[in-house]
Amino acid sequence: MAPGDDVVGYRGPTACSAAGITYRQLDYWARTELVMPTVRTASGSGSQRLYSFKDILVLKVVKRLLDAGVSLQNIRVAVEALRLRGVDDLAQVTLLSDGATVYECTSSEEVVDLLQGGQGVFGIAVSGALRELRGSLAHLPAERADAVDEPAPSTSDELSQRRQRRTAV
Repeated sequence: MAPGDDVVGYRGPTACSAAGITYRQLDYWARTELVMPTVRTASGSGSQRLYSFKDILVLKVVKRLLDAGVSLQNIRVAVEALRLRGVDDLAQVTLLSDGATVYECTSSEEVVDLLQGGQGVFGIAVSGALRELRGSLAHLPAERADAVDEPAPSTSDELSQRRQRRTAV
């Protein structure tokens, strides 16, 4: 899958694994619209959300910001800025924070200016998260959003055959 392909996505468990978050976090962030799946949203009980490569990259950045102690309110502001950028643009962004405010820097000069002001305490180079994500998603299953769910393949083990006979009667 090519990053940025808006027809191919990853199901929730795959997104969680790649971003290093729990399914409970993923579900909460989708319901509160912090990070919504852009390939396919849930449309009722049993439907599967599909997250794009960019969505999972943003999830990974949100996780890192939370781990650094940034408030969810400030993370929302940062996520809004990240949503407006393409994947290639995101690779040029470094997020710095003093634990309260998140600063978006797109050049080394901005990083130096912020650090000289004594404000930046930690940084997240989005390009590093991007490289990690490409590596981890290469081994995880993706699916097309326009694919029709196919029925599960029939099994031929003895227990399944008994169940089928019992429900057929």
